[in-house]
Amino acid sequence: MGLFKVFDIAGSAMSAQSVRLNTTASNLANANSAAGRPEDVYRARQPVFQTVLDEQSGQDATAGVRVAGIIESQAEPLRVHQPGHPLADEQGYVYMANVNPVDELVNMISASRSYQNSVEVLNTSKELLLRTLMLGQ
Repeated sequence: MGLFKVFDIAGSAMSAQSVRLNTTASNLANANSAAGRPEDVYRARQPVFQTVLDEQSGQDATAGVRVAGIIESQAEPLRVHQPGHPLADEQGYVYMANVNPVDELVNMISASRSYQNSVEVLNTSKELLLRTLMLGQ
């Protein structure tokens, strides 16, 4: 693997964590959404990551991570009895999103730290390459 591949790997990790942060932000934004039917309510979403290793390109194999997709939670939405709510069904129930704000905040912190780690990898690699170039002077 070439010296510059570390930039591709760290860049792909940053891109994947950015998707994770955006998905978590979307979940938090919809945490209090309600619907009159369980199939209409917002369901928490999570990205699925996949390792990329393409050895078919010869000596310079590409590596990294990519987002394989975003899955929707299959957990049942919370059923709350609120007969005065405008979206309540015939029995007076409203269905709330199955988003746990505490879990989402922990996920956001984890994604943010992973992103920061990738930035540090980029900065350290850049610094090491610059010092290597200085040796030739």
